[in-house]
Amino acid sequence: MATGLGFAQKNKGEKSIIQEGVAIKKYHNKPELERLQKGQLLGLYVERIESLVRLLPYIAFATKPGVTMSTLGIPSDKENYKSLDRQFEATDNFLESNAEFQERILPYSDTDNLISAILFYEETLKSLHEYAEFH
Repeated sequence: MATGLGFAQKNKGEKSIIQEGVAIKKYHNKPELERLQKGQLLGLYVERIESLVRLLPYIAFATKPGVTMSTLGIPSDKENYKSLDRQFEATDNFLESNAEFQERILPYSDTDNLISAILFYEETLKSLHEYAEFH
């Protein structure tokens, strides 16, 4: 169920440290989630994991797409770009493997636990937005 967000968006020829598409479209409350089918919950769960995995390693730099290495004063040399490309590739590989695992195993999860996990992930994402405001 990898969503194939691809590699970082170009910003004046440079790659953004945080890839486009990491934000989720909607936050939910418990009653909304309780009305959803389990298949829909599984999709939300995997989507939130993907957003967190694409965002958390970079919060020391930025919390939104668009920030590049040169924006941060990081030398824009071949080795640094190669390192960033390898990081994105490793992230994509992990997320693909994780999605395959989740698709196979997650349907056996308890629906209440699944809802709690989605709410936890969403609260974590909200906290990252608050972190950005204080930064």
